[in-house]
Amino acid sequence: MNDIDRRKFLKMAGLGALFGLTGLSMFEVVTKKHIEAAVEKYKILPNTLTAQRWAIVIDLKKLDEKIINDCIQVCHSIHNVPQIAMQKEEIKWIWKETFEHAFYEMEYPYMPEQMKNLPVLVLCNHCDNPACVRVCPTKATFKRKDGIVMMDMHRCIGCRYCMAACPFGARSFNWRDPRPFIKEENSEYPTRMKGVVEKCTLCCERLEIGKPPACVEVSNGAIIYGDLADPNSEIRKILATNYAIRRKPELGTNPCVYYLI
Repeated sequence: MNDIDRRKFLKMAGLGALFGLTGLSMFEVVTKKHIEAAVEKYKILPNTLTAQRWAIVIDLKKLDEKIINDCIQVCHSIHNVPQIAMQKEEIKWIWKETFEHAFYEMEYPYMPEQMKNLPVLVLCNHCDNPACVRVCPTKATFKRKDGIVMMDMHRCIGCRYCMAACPFGARSFNWRDPRPFIKEENSEYPTRMKGVVEKCTLCCERLEIGKPPACVEVSNGAIIYGDLADPNSEIRKILATNYAIRRKPELGTNPCVYYLI
């Protein structure tokens, strides 16, 4: 085999290996027609929403009971979160707190009762320096490059170290099989099993198909999401022109959920 043939052979072999990773032969992707067919067949998603650093802003002035309930309902129904009445065993990805409990360090003796009882939506803060990731022995909880803190339920051994480390109470443990407590199962999202931890994933499965997080979609403008690393993004412009607070920033986890007050 001469040098030209050898180079051609290596190039073709390399392309074959590359396309083999997706189950495609290199001949299946050499034309526009086949590329479009591959997108449909293998669900390659060209409209995936991406960011260097995802973050969320919640405008407390725009929240009301209906928006809060809508956000909780859509999140929990889409992600097959079980409805367990016992407080000790309840599973929650997003939930309601009062301002007094969500930001207890900001309380002062003469705080108006209206402010104390102001409803606040809380969820995983997808921290820059997540304590939960550091303590997980199996790496079942990990942070993506875009800042989303994820849970791999298959790798979770139920040790609950992440729950002890999380200062926001954003994780729930399945003390029992959650599936009997799902009122209407969403077949497009996996259910969990007894003995694993779960939490908000910032609707990463929706971002992959070009859709915003479900809570953002139904919040009527009260919740905004975007790329914190992009100075021209809507979320950066909002934070630059409004006063925002975060939950427990003094702990050093650098939470990426901001609240406008």
